[in-house]
Amino acid sequence: MISVYAHQGGATTAVASVDPAWLDAASLVVFWVDLSAPSVEEFSVLGDVFRFHPLSIENARSDLQFPRVETYPGYMYLVLHGIDAEATARHFSTRDVDFFVGHNYLVSVHDGRSRSIAGVRQMCHEYAHVLSEGPISLLHRIVDSMVENYRPVTEALEDQIETLEQQAIGGPKQMVGRVLKVKRELATMRRILIPQRDAIGRLARREFPAISDEMAFRFRDVHDHVVRLAEEAILFQDRMTGVLEVNLANVSNRLNQIMKVLTVMSTIFLPLTVLTGMWGMNISLPTFPGGEGVQFLWVAGVMVAISLVMLALFRRNRWI
Repeated sequence: MISVYAHQGGATTAVASVDPAWLDAASLVVFWVDLSAPSVEEFSVLGDVFRFHPLSIENARSDLQFPRVETYPGYMYLVLHGIDAEATARHFSTRDVDFFVGHNYLVSVHDGRSRSIAGVRQMCHEYAHVLSEGPISLLHRIVDSMVENYRPVTEALEDQIETLEQQAIGGPKQMVGRVLKVKRELATMRRILIPQRDAIGRLARREFPAISDEMAFRFRDVHDHVVRLAEEAILFQDRMTGVLEVNLANVSNRLNQIMKVLTVMSTIFLPLTVLTGMWGMNISLPTFPGGEGVQFLWVAGVMVAISLVMLALFRRNRWI
């Protein structure tokens, strides 16, 4: 679906198509073309009307492109990722949005599920000044909204990490699967946020003549938010590494305790096994006083005494 909004004569209206005269350098019309899940025919407007470079059009057709910003003759091409509306702390996912920015127009291409673009599009219906401020300002509104939508998911991730930290400290539970799943989500977040930070940073540094000082200040604020999100993703990964190490240490400590108990039991039963084996042989052996009726009691008493002495030695040496 193609949506076209044009601002002229102090009013913003939704129109059916782009007038080629608007692309003239002297045109006073500011317009926004939004391609939402476009078909092959709708994609043709990028080449037939705007005459964009074939490489940038091919990138816009791609389902997945990493964030970046590039300049072409007469326009700027930008790819950013907005967080998926269905993304959670347990499943982090994003959707890329492509932008073509000219002197008086903005063209956006996405799969139709961008909350940020939907919100700004509604603002264009209600407020005429949204589009009158120019395509760079409109781009800033969309990008700022895309970055803000990351915050709820990162906060949910932090809560989940705190829960895992408490569980790791609280006891030797097997948490490797859950920890590795969170680390995988954090790795995906870093893979998106770091190039996105660099792309928005180029806008904030005014590397492009179309961006004024005022808009550079606004993009600098957005860049600061992305930097914090990227740093939090790195910090979260370090914390999850610590959770994994604590959990493995607790599991190893618990295993050592079990092995110590089993070793003590095996050590105690070793001499007892020797005694029962010797007195169980079918040959004449020395006997304890008191006749045949008390021989079992003597052997049992010796075994109990040996066990107590060994336990006392283990306790004295702090082995148990």
